[in-house]
Amino acid sequence: MTGAWFPLAALGSSLLAAVLIFMLPERAFRARTLLNLGAAVIKLGVVAWMVWGLRQGREYAVEFPVMEGMSFVLRADALGIMFAGLSSLLWLCTTLYAIGYLEDSPNRKRFFGFFSLCVASTLGISLAGNLFTFLIFYELLTLSTYPLVVHRGTPKALAAGAVYLRFTLSAGLVLMIGMVALHGLVGDIRFGEREILAELGAERHPMLVTIFVALILGLGVKAALVPLHGWLPRAMVAPAPVSALLHAVAVVKAGAFGIVRLVHDVYGIELSHQLGLLHGLVAIATVTILYGSLRALAQQELKPLLAFSTVSQVAYIVLGVGLFGPLGTIAALSHLLHQGLMKITLFFCAGNYAEELGIHRIDDLDGAGRRMPLTSLAFTVGALGMVGLPPVVGFFSKWYLGTGAVQAGMPWVIAVLVASSLLNAAYFLPLLHRLWFRPGPDHGRGEWPGERRLGRFETSGWLLWPTLATAAFSVLAGVLAGMPFSPLEWATRVAIEEYLP
Repeated sequence: MTGAWFPLAALGSSLLAAVLIFMLPERAFRARTLLNLGAAVIKLGVVAWMVWGLRQGREYAVEFPVMEGMSFVLRADALGIMFAGLSSLLWLCTTLYAIGYLEDSPNRKRFFGFFSLCVASTLGISLAGNLFTFLIFYELLTLSTYPLVVHRGTPKALAAGAVYLRFTLSAGLVLMIGMVALHGLVGDIRFGEREILAELGAERHPMLVTIFVALILGLGVKAALVPLHGWLPRAMVAPAPVSALLHAVAVVKAGAFGIVRLVHDVYGIELSHQLGLLHGLVAIATVTILYGSLRALAQQELKPLLAFSTVSQVAYIVLGVGLFGPLGTIAALSHLLHQGLMKITLFFCAGNYAEELGIHRIDDLDGAGRRMPLTSLAFTVGALGMVGLPPVVGFFSKWYLGTGAVQAGMPWVIAVLVASSLLNAAYFLPLLHRLWFRPGPDHGRGEWPGERRLGRFETSGWLLWPTLATAAFSVLAGVLAGMPFSPLEWATRVAIEEYLP
C-alpha cells in the first residue's frame, strides 16, 4: 500500500462500514457488531501504521482536483495524526460501549450507520490538507451527528436537535464565508503554508483580522466557547455513547482542533501574535474556563454537570493556543488528547450509573461506589484528572499551561488555572464523597431509582471494560508521559516543528 492509499483506507473503513450497516436488516445484530468492531480495528491499525511511518519520515497524502485553484486533499501530518489517533482509539472503545448500551434499543441500524459516518467525518477533519477539505467534513460532521442527538425521538430530544442544528449550521455558514473571503484573498491554502499570509503587506492586516474573527466564530460554536456554547448542555438528552462521542472525540474536539489548525497552520503563530489575535483567544478562553466551571457547580444532574465541565476544559486548548511560545502549544495539543481520555471515561461512568441504577441526579449517587466499585474507581480517576492531580494526565496539561503562561509574559493566567482547579474540586470532590463515603438507599438495604437485578456483579462487560480501559489510558498517559508516542511527547514534537522549523 503506497503512502497515498493510507489516508483513503483510514477514511474508507468507517465510510464503507456506514454503507454496509445501512444495508443490513435491523435484526442482523451479530453481523452489525462484527462490522462495527472490524472497521474500528482496521482504522486503528491504519492510523497506528501512519503514526509509525511519520516517525520514520514517511509521507502520506492524496489529492484530487475539484476545480481550477481548488483541490480535495488528505494528508497525514504530525498534528492531524494526533487527532486521528484519538478518534480511532476512542471510536473502538465507544463502539464496544454502544453495543452494550443499545442492546435492547430500537433503531440500532440507524444509530450505528450515522455513528460510523460521524467517525468518518472526524477522521476527515483530522486528515484534511486544506481549508476546502476541512469544510466538507466539518459540515458532514454536523449532519451525521444530528440523528444521534435525536436518536430517542422524544420531544425533548427533538427540541435539543433543533437547537443543535441552528447553532452548528449557522456556524458552518459563517465559517464558509470566512474561508471564501480568505480564498479570494490568497487562493487555496494548504495547511502549513502559513508564509503566504505572512508575506501580505500591512494594508491587508485589517482584512486578515476580520476573516480570522469570522473563522473563530464558525469554529467556536463546535468548540463551545462562551457565548456560543448553548447547544451543548441541551444535547445531553442523547444516549451516553453519543454524549461521550460529542465531548471527547467528535464535535467539541473538531472545533478546538480547527482553532489549532487556523492559528498554527493557516495564519501561523508569529503572524497571529503580530496581529494581536492571540490576546483575544486568551480572553475568550479565560471567560469560558471560569463560566463553565461556575455553571457546572450549580448543576443537580450528572450529565449536565459533565457538559459544563467540557465547556471549561476544552477552553484550556484555546488558552494554550493563545499563549505565544512552545510550552503553551504543548499544553494545547496534549490537552486535546488528555481531555478526551478523561471525559469519555466520565461519560461512560455516567451511562453505567444510569443503565444499572437509574441514576441521573447527583444526590442519588450516595453509596454507589460500593454497589459499582469498578465504575466508581474509573469515575474517580477521571474526576481527579479534571481537578489536575498527578499522575492522571490532567496534571500535565495544567502544568504546561502554567509554565507556558509565564513564558508568554502572562503570569496572571496562573491565577485563572488555580481558580479553575478549585472550582473543579468544588464540584467533583463532593461527587466522590457521595460515591464512597455516604450510605446507599436505606443504609444499603434498599434500591436505587432504577436498579436492575440481573445477577451480575456490577454491569455488562460491554459497558465496563471500555470504561476501565479509558481510565487506565488516562493514568498510563500520565505515568508514561516522557515515553515515545505518548500524547505529551508527540505534542512536544509538533511544537518543535512549529517554533524551530
